[in-house]
Amino acid sequence: MDLVVVSVLGADRVGIVAGITSVLARHNANIVDIAQTVVRDIFSMVMVVDISKADVDIAGLRAELEEVGRKLGVMVAVHHIDVFRYMQRI
Repeated sequence: MDLVVVSVLGADRVGIVAGITSVLARHNANIVDIAQTVVRDIFSMVMVVDISKADVDIAGLRAELEEVGRKLGVMVAVHHIDVFRYMQRI
């Protein structure tokens, strides 16, 4: 598997999960694990996504998800899981 971590943060509203996951589905990226919560109207979601069979690379996926995030009013970050793990050590 080629895993990336997709994190989403912003004001809660209808359509965030649908908007983000529709991009993943369109590119054949598989959600391996997902957690989401809303705390005092702040939405957060973290997904581990397998992009080994996706028709887009991580840079293309990041660009598209960031654009969808802007339209939805949320921040989206996409990191390869190895980079994410190393970032957490600092």
